[in-house]
Amino acid sequence: MNDDQLLRYSRHILLPQVDIKGQQKMLDAHVMVVGLGGLGSPVAMYLAAAGVGKLSLVDDDQVELSNLQRQIIHGQSDIGRDKVDSAADRLLALNPEVDIQGIKQRLDKAGLIEASHDVDVLVDCSDNFATRFLINEVSKQQKLPLVSGAAIRFEGQVTVYDPRKVEMPCYRCLYEDKGELEQTCSESGILSPILSMIGGVQAVETCKLIMGIGESLAGRLLILDALTMSWRQINMKQDPDCPVCTQFR
Repeated sequence: MNDDQLLRYSRHILLPQVDIKGQQKMLDAHVMVVGLGGLGSPVAMYLAAAGVGKLSLVDDDQVELSNLQRQIIHGQSDIGRDKVDSAADRLLALNPEVDIQGIKQRLDKAGLIEASHDVDVLVDCSDNFATRFLINEVSKQQKLPLVSGAAIRFEGQVTVYDPRKVEMPCYRCLYEDKGELEQTCSESGILSPILSMIGGVQAVETCKLIMGIGESLAGRLLILDALTMSWRQINMKQDPDCPVCTQFR
């Protein structure tokens, strides 16, 4: 690290669990963030500010006026732009040293595998089951840790799926792929700061996985009820009949 980096990341380096060695791991890391909406906004911004060396941003959508209530990485002047371009500008303004790779398309499985071949952590900030199931399969097949978050109305949840650990559950262990129509923020609403709460936890878990510090949320699901401002934890187990786990066991 050069002198400017030592100063920029000095508050990290002061932490004994991080130190220069941990910060260097951040600088050397590659993280893929899928979805640049309400969750992807705080996740990408905190990871860029924290010094993750390379960020792959995946989103095929454009910025709309209704996004601005919660998707804080985008601004009024970005309406109509590709979210990947808008997000890249904001992240480079935060930290010009970050290497940004933009992917402006919805990737199929082969494309996601190719794009994530040198990724250290996958972060799922998408808003639909089809994408979540796909990311989960790639995570399991590639043995890539996956940080997953979701939020709607006054509720949120966040966890880590880590296929590097034996008998750890995956996303498919919790949710059946029934092709059902799911609720979305556009239909049910969302209190915007909740997304920063869940996205912030996702960013913390990503940093911990990169540096190999602390205890990750793998095997535990955190659920937020913002109306009572309470968190509860559910311990998760692998489903012995999970089609994804049995395929890549």
